[in-house]
Amino acid sequence: MALGALPEYPWDLMDPYRQRAAAHRDGIVDLSIGSPVDPTPQVVRDALAAATDAHSYPTTVGTAALRRAIVAWYERRRGVTGLETDAVLPTIGSKELVALLPFMLGVGEGDLVVHPRAAYPTYEMGAIFAGARSMASDDPAEWPDGTRLVWLNSPGNPDGRVLGVDELRRAVGRARELGAVIVGDECYAELGWEGPWRDTAVPSILDPGVTGGDTTHVLAIYSLSKQSNMAGYRAAFVAGCRESIARLTTARKHAGLMVPAPLQAAMVVALGDDAHVAEQKERYRARRDRLKGALEDAGFRIDHSEAGLYLWATEGRDAWESIGRLADLGILGGPGYFYGAHFPEHVRLSLTAPDGRVAAAAERLRATAVR
Repeated sequence: MALGALPEYPWDLMDPYRQRAAAHRDGIVDLSIGSPVDPTPQVVRDALAAATDAHSYPTTVGTAALRRAIVAWYERRRGVTGLETDAVLPTIGSKELVALLPFMLGVGEGDLVVHPRAAYPTYEMGAIFAGARSMASDDPAEWPDGTRLVWLNSPGNPDGRVLGVDELRRAVGRARELGAVIVGDECYAELGWEGPWRDTAVPSILDPGVTGGDTTHVLAIYSLSKQSNMAGYRAAFVAGCRESIARLTTARKHAGLMVPAPLQAAMVVALGDDAHVAEQKERYRARRDRLKGALEDAGFRIDHSEAGLYLWATEGRDAWESIGRLADLGILGGPGYFYGAHFPEHVRLSLTAPDGRVAAAAERLRATAVR
């Protein structure tokens, strides 16, 4: 692809399937996008309302209170010790950070960005914006010389795959051999469902057991969109390597990128309140249990999906055929093609629909089960 050229936006291809699903007599169940549907917690909304006297420009680095809250959250929820407030940075959501990170870190033409095989498309777009090349690989042994940036995503989007401490340590070790920055996109970390992650926290790339206490060229990204229903707030942050955080801060200062002050106040409260996170997780757990069983009854196999906000499903045929079958049931999903070339028979189904709509989807799927 020529420098400056951009691919078509893939979700535009879903319009005919959306129309088919919308024609269902009981209406559409939209499981295609992971946009929260549940209310933002009242404590967060109250904090936002109380901070609306925001007459001064906020700082790019964020308030001292927010930076302390981020550091405390990493220690309490993720087991990450040793972080200091100069090693964290709030951002305007996580997508803009993912898209701009290669450029802001100085990645450019001739450089390589590595991302997972089943991947959030913005990893590749970030490489395109910077004029770099991208490579899909889950095996650190495959990462070649010339790699400047490595993306990990655990729990994964779309596949819900979790990387354990040993896998993270191996990836960090290889990135260090290559002199590359490695970034863990951990936006679904509070949503563990199966295996060891049912009762144990998903490990962070910043865990001392991964880094050995040295976060040089290691970064983690987190968002409050999923755990706190704050997608509309655009509230996220990056933490880890001081050198990288300093570079990002300088670039963002020049670009005028800063989180609005009222939102920073809301983030402080969200990061300090674990009760609403547990409550939201139980909502998603109930929806997941209902939808997963119905998909399996209808002939789908669920791969990975041990954590995160999605079910990664296949019925062993082309993803567009599965998308069509689901659309005829009034259910809208996302085809595996949107997440790389390696999963042409998978579909992604989100847990972000109201309870009644998830129940309707489950009922429709079970009606097609082979008895």
